[in-house]
Order: sequence, then structure tokens, then C-alpha cells
Amino acid sequence: MTTVAAYAAPAAKAPLERTSIERRPVGEFDVLIDIKFAGICHSDIHQAREGWGEAIFPMVPGHEIAGVVSEVGPGVTKYTVGDRVGVGCLVDSCRECDNCKAGLEQYCTGGNVGTYNAVGKDGEPTYGGYSEKIVVDENFVVRIPDGLSLDEAAPLLCAGITTYSPLKHWNAGPGKKVAILGMGGLGHMGVKIAHALGAEVTVLSQSLRKKDDGLKLGADHYYATSDEATFKELAGTFDLILSTVSAPLNLDAYLSLLKTDGAFVNVGAPEEPVKLNLFSVIGGRKTLAGSGIGGIQETQEMLDFCAEHGFGAEIELISASEINEAYERVLASDVRYRFVIDTATI
Repeated sequence: MTTVAAYAAPAAKAPLERTSIERRPVGEFDVLIDIKFAGICHSDIHQAREGWGEAIFPMVPGHEIAGVVSEVGPGVTKYTVGDRVGVGCLVDSCRECDNCKAGLEQYCTGGNVGTYNAVGKDGEPTYGGYSEKIVVDENFVVRIPDGLSLDEAAPLLCAGITTYSPLKHWNAGPGKKVAILGMGGLGHMGVKIAHALGAEVTVLSQSLRKKDDGLKLGADHYYATSDEATFKELAGTFDLILSTVSAPLNLDAYLSLLKTDGAFVNVGAPEEPVKLNLFSVIGGRKTLAGSGIGGIQETQEMLDFCAEHGFGAEIELISASEINEAYERVLASDVRYRFVIDTATI
């Protein structure tokens, strides 16, 4: 076992504080990673504050992890010491169900193992990236291409893949009109990726405060959802709307913006149930859907895609002592666009 420094929430809604945790010994197929950077995802806050249900404490959040391999087990074939690597939201799965065999570990029917706030196959709680080191099975590690800096790559391990996977699945590309709802940590990546895929991209945001940013990142159009005229002007416009918002929405209003056979896909996960009039999907044969992260193979594909197109996340680098302040700023939408912890400061 290795003792490492980390930042943990000792209980639900409690401020995170510096502590130490144990990492398991490096097993035959394990990789020990010196974590260099860890992104702060809104889901870290949901879980540390039990917004999505009962959680495991103490909790070390963080599933946007970028670092360097410092040791490998004797059976490891994919990585060597010195490789630049990442770990996202999963550190294991059953590996035997149809979904796992199809590269859809995120939908493992046997139950995947989250990078934190989960229980591993060894019966021990998992601890995430707000820490100095992590030990992960090589099959749940991805390679960060040389074209991406580690700090800007870290948020791609959740925010990048969470938007890339549905954009690919619903065929965002040339000739498609795609709206990104919400211009935050996920939304700004959705804009970059949808633009790089060749779609015509519109941002739907509460206000026009971030309009210049949105256009700079690749949006063709930018509308304020607080303006009722937006819903009249854009009725029946989009092939795909990707919602990155984690607050309850008026789904019927947004479904009215879809073309016939259009899809409204949720990647933001509100803590409360939402209401829906089913006539909003019946009229126009529309789809209301959800999407999780991506599998390991697709996550690697996303990293390679971002490197090929020359972009990572837009980040604000912080020290570990600023984590609690960063949580409050995320909730106030006061970040452009992803906080990343320099783990050398833990």
C-alpha cells in the first residue's frame, strides 16, 4: 500500500480538506499514475453534497485525471513508465456483459466501478483524482496524445467524452443543425467538438453574457433562452439539441425547437425530476434521450480527435487550497470554463 495526500469531503456537504489515503499495491495489470492535473466536474459537487443520493464518505472526488505513468505491473503491455495518460469516470467494469464486449463499459449491465464514490472489486471504496497518485487497471487508462497539454486534456476525460459520445451517436456533422444548451464546462466542449465535426452550431444560453466566447469557440449562432422570442424564432430548427444543463428545464419548450425526427439529448443530470407533456414528442416523431460518458475505446478516439483538431478544454488552473471556493464558483456559473487542480499543490 502507498499513502498519498488527497483532498476529501469528510461528510455530505462538508468542505473538502487535506488528508491522506491508501492506494493499493501495483498488481499484475495495474498502472501507477503520478497525477499532474485533476478537473473539477459539476458531478463532483453533486456527489460530495449527496445531490444524487446516498454517497460514500470520506470522498475524494475527481474523474478528470491527467498524469504520467510511474510504475507498471509485470503483465502490463499497453503502457510504460513515462507515458502521458488519463483516467476518466470508470476504473473497472464486469468486462463480460454484451455492453462491455461492445466497448460500452459505461453501460455495463454487471455494474461498472466509478473512479470515486464507488466500491471496487476488492470491496474497498474508490478514491478519485484530487490526490497525488492513483492505481488503475491498464484497460481503464487512456493515452494522452502529445499534441495536448496535460492541464487542458484533464477535463476531456469527462466533459470531452460526455459531449463527444452523443454528438457522434446522433450523427452531428455537415448538413446538421446542432444546438448546445448551456455554455459551461460541458457546453463549451460541446461547441468545440460539434464545430470540429462540421455541424452548424447554435448555443442556447440563459443570457448573451458569453456570446463572444461561444462564437470564438466555434458557434455559428448564439441565442438567449431568457428571451421568449428565441423560442418563436427557432421553432422546428434543430436536428439535435444537446442539453448540458443540470437544472430542471421546460422540456416542452425545448422540444418545440426540434425538426421532425429531431433528438433532444440530456447529458446534464438535474437532481429533481422533470415534467413532460408527451404530445411534445408525439408531434414530430421526436426523441427525448440521455447519454452517459463513453467507453474506453471511444474516450481514446475523442482524445485523438481533439489533438488532431488542436484543442483541449478552456481552463482556469487553481491550487488545491482553492477547491471549496471553486465549488461555489461552479454553482454560480463563474468559471470559464473548467477549473483544473494543479495536484502539485495538494
